[in-house]
Amino acid sequence: MDDQNKNLILATALSFLVILIWFVLFPPPEPETARAPDGTSAGESTTADDTATAPGPVAAPPEDAEGAAPEAAETLKEDAPRVEIDTASLKGGISLKGGRIDQLSLKNYRETLKSDSDIVDLLSPIGTANPYYALFGWAPGAGLTLDTVPGANTVWQVEDGGPLTPESPVTLVWDNGAGLVFRREFAVDEDYMFTVTQSVENTGDNPAALAPYGILARHGEPPDLKNFFILHEGLIAMSDGELTETGYSDMADFEMNPAEGARAEVTRVAENGWTGFTDHFWMTTLIPEQGKSFKSVAKFDPRREIYQTETVMPTRTVGPGESVETRTRLFAGAKEWDTIREYQNDDGVVRFLDSIDWGWFFFLTKPIFAVLHWLNVTLNGLGIAGSMGWAIIGLTLLIKIILLPLSYKSYSSMAKMKELQPQMEQIKEAAGDDKQKLQKEMMELYKREKVNPASGCLPILLQIPIFFSLYKVIFVTLELRHAPWIGWIRDLSAPDPSSILNLFGLMPWGVPDPGSILGIVSLGVLPILLGVSMWLQQKLNPSPTDPTQAMIFAWMPWVFMFILGNFASGLVLYWIANNMLTFLQQYAIMRSQGYKPDVFGNIKASFQRKTADEKTKK
Repeated sequence: MDDQNKNLILATALSFLVILIWFVLFPPPEPETARAPDGTSAGESTTADDTATAPGPVAAPPEDAEGAAPEAAETLKEDAPRVEIDTASLKGGISLKGGRIDQLSLKNYRETLKSDSDIVDLLSPIGTANPYYALFGWAPGAGLTLDTVPGANTVWQVEDGGPLTPESPVTLVWDNGAGLVFRREFAVDEDYMFTVTQSVENTGDNPAALAPYGILARHGEPPDLKNFFILHEGLIAMSDGELTETGYSDMADFEMNPAEGARAEVTRVAENGWTGFTDHFWMTTLIPEQGKSFKSVAKFDPRREIYQTETVMPTRTVGPGESVETRTRLFAGAKEWDTIREYQNDDGVVRFLDSIDWGWFFFLTKPIFAVLHWLNVTLNGLGIAGSMGWAIIGLTLLIKIILLPLSYKSYSSMAKMKELQPQMEQIKEAAGDDKQKLQKEMMELYKREKVNPASGCLPILLQIPIFFSLYKVIFVTLELRHAPWIGWIRDLSAPDPSSILNLFGLMPWGVPDPGSILGIVSLGVLPILLGVSMWLQQKLNPSPTDPTQAMIFAWMPWVFMFILGNFASGLVLYWIANNMLTFLQQYAIMRSQGYKPDVFGNIKASFQRKTADEKTKK
């Protein structure tokens, strides 16, 4: 067997091994149903700084202003008036009880591909199955008590505006009856960014010290939690340039604070930062004024199973006749690359693009997605249907062009190895059984002729990190979700829905579930094309003369076909395009080196060999 076939077998075997390990360790995720939250609420007690008291272990206090017991608070229903939220991207409401944003749905995204599917719900009020909301307020300092500042159950009044739209902000007001008047203005843009401006006016005779805060509270884990290794879901925070990702299970391991009955972790942020919860495609994030210090607090209340993250700003002192104001932004919406990048670049949210989980190979995943997104937008602008699928093919072509010099050098080196074959045979005969002498003289021959015997597998091996990076991009980015290509491929982030078991939809019966054992053989059109493209690529060279090696070559395309059968359609499409472009590229380079591949002859020979083998067995 010549060195070209050795290198190809080695690279193919390594690729197969890596993909097999990946498939075993990181199978496609199964959605898990989170434990049903109890919809409970708790208190405010921790210290914000030296003078003010910050929000406690969870967003709503165990006692309201009337002194209801914790058990009574747990059964309270959300019956307060609401202010409607209505934008091009969002619909929902602000509850006047607590003045919190606790109802929000994403107009542009549906749960499934069905036309009558519900739009995605992001935030939900207390009393629903999965409460999840944003709350703002002032922690009381020296001389103030909890009932003198607005809390989670304070009922506000609408002073101005409503409904909340990009053109019409809403202002809420609450007078504590003891000389402090609190106002909270909500504004929202056309996308997913709220601006919450809190102010307090002192009409009394004594100064007041207060610390403004913002809270995101989530009762229980999200019901659609993936728990997939390559995807982060849970707490995410940026603190002075350092990104921290903490899963829900890790929050349960925070150090316990007995006084609060909650586990907590505190981070001091000097200038720039943000904190929130990220899901697969959606996110909520509190963004204090950039350039100013604040305290970031992450908490978990194990008794009520409430996850919470807070931003607590430094204490402000309001003298008689004075007023103070603070501003916090709230991102609540879809993790759209374009939108998040605009908030980062134009609105100064430091490293906001890192809220998308780019993974360990971020140096590959970021540029890969940037190019893929640009191609998609360009093709879509030209009116080309299924632009994301064609963008994947275009990305594959660009990658092949970038790697062309290396590929050319590799195939040229293999051609040179063919020329050296007679000399190599002479060295083998002269060395006999002396392996040390054989190795030494071979190395001298390679060095003298400037040939690298390992270069033949480099182009294939380089595809492995690119393949995994593209897998990551297709899985985590929103732009691939429900992205159609052609015909039956309506979601490039999902496996090919067609199946050979019902003749690709021609027969009336159903097909096995992808997660079942029979689902492995329920191959769609794209996986079959993948196997054919790998088989065709092999036919650029004659089959190895060694029977074992020939058998490995014969089975490899079809093994890959089954392994990748349940991978995302976009990834399989990339692999097919890569195989076909590699075929054309290798054919052209071989011709340039004076060797004309006999593709049809090799295909014919492989069938003749099978026939001869069958006759021998008989």
